[in-house]
Amino acid sequence: MHVTLVHVRVKAEHIEDFIAACKLNHEASTREDGNRRFDILHSKDERGYFVLYEAYRDAAAAATHKQTAHYLAWRDTVADWMAEPRQGQGFDGLFPQG
Repeated sequence: MHVTLVHVRVKAEHIEDFIAACKLNHEASTREDGNRRFDILHSKDERGYFVLYEAYRDAAAAATHKQTAHYLAWRDTVADWMAEPRQGQGFDGLFPQG
């Protein structure tokens, strides 16, 4: 399993807009064939801090996600709302398998 944790810090005035945009991206992403999980996490301690937990069957499925219309729309919509560039961390998912 191919997992990416995407760390995002959002400008205070765009937090609600960011959440709405992420909801649309989440809903479409979870319908992708290779998607295993797509969670949007919001920090309890830092209002503008989010982590996106993206798990795909394999690297190819994750790469396909980055070509979808919903991902491209999300990326372009939220770009100016970020307080700093988002950072992705890649992981190999060990469990659950598959």
